[in-house]
Amino acid sequence: MKRKTIARDISWLSFNARVLQEAADPSVPLRERVKFLGIFSNNLDEFFRVRVATLKRMTEVGKKNMHMEVAPNKILDEIQQIVLEQQSQFNRIWEGINKELEKEKIFLITDKGLNKEQQKFVQTFFEEDVRMNTIPLMVESIPHFPYLREKSLYLGVVLSRKDGSLKRKYAIIEIPAKANGRFKLLPSPQGQHHIILLEDVIRFNLKSIFSYFGYDRFESWVFKVTKDAEIDMDSDISTSLIQKIEKGVRNRRKGKPVRFVFDKQMDAGLLDYLIRKLNLSRKDSLIPGGRIHNFRHFMDFPDVFERKGTRKKPFMHPMLKSTPRVTDVVLYTDIMLNFPYHSFNPIIDLLREAAIDPDVTVIKITAYRLATNSKIINALINAVRNGKQVTVMLELRARFDEEANLDWKVRLEEEGVKVLISISDMKVHAKACLIKKRVHNHTIHYGFISTGNLNEKTATVYGDHCLLTSDRFIMADVNRIFNFLEKPKEGMHFLRACKTIIPCPTDLRKELIKLINREIKFAKEGKPAGILLKMNSLSDEALIEKLYEAARAGVEIKLIIRGIFCMYTESTKFVKPVKAVSIIDEYLEHARVFIFHNNGSEKAYISSADWMVRNLDHRVEATCPIFDENIKKVLKNILEIQLSDNVKARILDNELSNRYARDRKIKKVRSQVEIYNYLHQKSNGIPDSSNAEVSEIVTVDEKSAI
Repeated sequence: MKRKTIARDISWLSFNARVLQEAADPSVPLRERVKFLGIFSNNLDEFFRVRVATLKRMTEVGKKNMHMEVAPNKILDEIQQIVLEQQSQFNRIWEGINKELEKEKIFLITDKGLNKEQQKFVQTFFEEDVRMNTIPLMVESIPHFPYLREKSLYLGVVLSRKDGSLKRKYAIIEIPAKANGRFKLLPSPQGQHHIILLEDVIRFNLKSIFSYFGYDRFESWVFKVTKDAEIDMDSDISTSLIQKIEKGVRNRRKGKPVRFVFDKQMDAGLLDYLIRKLNLSRKDSLIPGGRIHNFRHFMDFPDVFERKGTRKKPFMHPMLKSTPRVTDVVLYTDIMLNFPYHSFNPIIDLLREAAIDPDVTVIKITAYRLATNSKIINALINAVRNGKQVTVMLELRARFDEEANLDWKVRLEEEGVKVLISISDMKVHAKACLIKKRVHNHTIHYGFISTGNLNEKTATVYGDHCLLTSDRFIMADVNRIFNFLEKPKEGMHFLRACKTIIPCPTDLRKELIKLINREIKFAKEGKPAGILLKMNSLSDEALIEKLYEAARAGVEIKLIIRGIFCMYTESTKFVKPVKAVSIIDEYLEHARVFIFHNNGSEKAYISSADWMVRNLDHRVEATCPIFDENIKKVLKNILEIQLSDNVKARILDNELSNRYARDRKIKKVRSQVEIYNYLHQKSNGIPDSSNAEVSEIVTVDEKSAI
């Protein structure tokens, strides 16, 4: 029996295959191809830490998730097969990239390939910088096998004597990449760049490390362990949420292994020993690979490339170019910032202006993931020092950002900020800001609502939309959301009272069903009907069923989905073919946008929520309508440009083939380049176009790049 939807985890692996396609694409600059290998590796690590770990938990307790059509153990078998195939493909791509690096005179030198000058350099570097961070563990001599850190890379060492006079011994060394960096530039011949990996620095110095044991032969292979990253929350009601998260983060480091990745040339005895000590079996995710692992570090590969990036800098929104104060413009009209094309600075400027404005009394903001040196936080601290009441909803359970957010909590509270710290059984994922200002004896509200995190670093590479507004209906609802966040125990009535913003978990699901049903009704009446959606993930089975129903009724459906996509797009029962694409390019497509034709009176929304059960039913999310017709037009034009992409778009079909949406009969369209061009032209005063004219703008030279 055919599944009603594509399994979520298999769909995610198909997404990561698209990332791997970018690494394999010879038209992508070599530096970016190396980076895509790192992104692929990092993605896969997180997939095993979260999704595979969850599936393994379910199999252990014999539980089937109510949202899964297939038993977890069968999904795990599929995952293992796909991952092994992708690992093989990864290794072939890396071999090809390594040859390309050598053509550019960039050489990765192993411990065996060092010349005399480099040998001396590596020895000195080890003694002065690395040895202090290197702790060899003679694992057979200690009573308990050590906890292996989840994100670390390890060197498994076999010690022996050539004459066989000593029994072989095993040792483990953690590669101190965090302390010393993974890459070290070596003295190199003129015009060349020689680089050594940190594990090879250690390999070269194994004799020095183990000199007092009397061994003269040292063989070593890298491996890494991926562990269950889920944070278990105990039910002790006397323990605060903060204490539970702190304990959970500590326990995460001791999580159960869910994947073991190793050099396929590893000594068989050492391999069996490690598998046994890690309580793994041959049925677990044992992934043989090449000599190099933890490719996530390759996202930070040394910048030794002759061909530098051609990414253009973000530019100022045209309505903010000639104004000294962002606030003045926001109080007058709505502004949509489209990242990473538009500068993120107006967000920071809006908060800085509020911090020093004597008429501003209150600032409230949500924070999910923040930059390491957050200018957002600095502005909020300045606001407190200037006597403002500042409230920050800080989501402590933002996965893998828990520790950072705990640190932010301490700093903010030390400065006098009121910090809200999560809601029981519900993450706060909405991205919103409310500023209250006294003008002529009455209070006005303004601020923003966004699809992306308030993070100035990721805003340079994430595609998102942020609406700056003083619309009284929108801001009244933002105020209601913060009322709920401040008093969640009083119930959901604050969220249910929203009249303009559609919040989760109370209203979005039923409102989306209502909007889809309306399009179905129009289609059945013979009227034009259409749904245009963009999001990160589409996996909610109930909403997918509604989209199937709409397609059968004749509604035109167009989808732009970056990651998880569980909907079948091909069916003989669909009156019109469903168009679904995924765009993987230099920027990460992170925005959520929903547009419904509505019999010619289009309804457009930006949202923080993907169409997933967790977002719709178990998170606080905000979906905001776009009222300004010019903003709505630009937003739709951006999506139409993406739908016309025939360079970086992949077709999302039933077979998960990831075919490029290429058409040699028409001009090439690389949407991220063309959106930049389109918005930049508007920034320079070129009037907006009709959709027909936009299609003329959307042409790109093969060598163009952002």
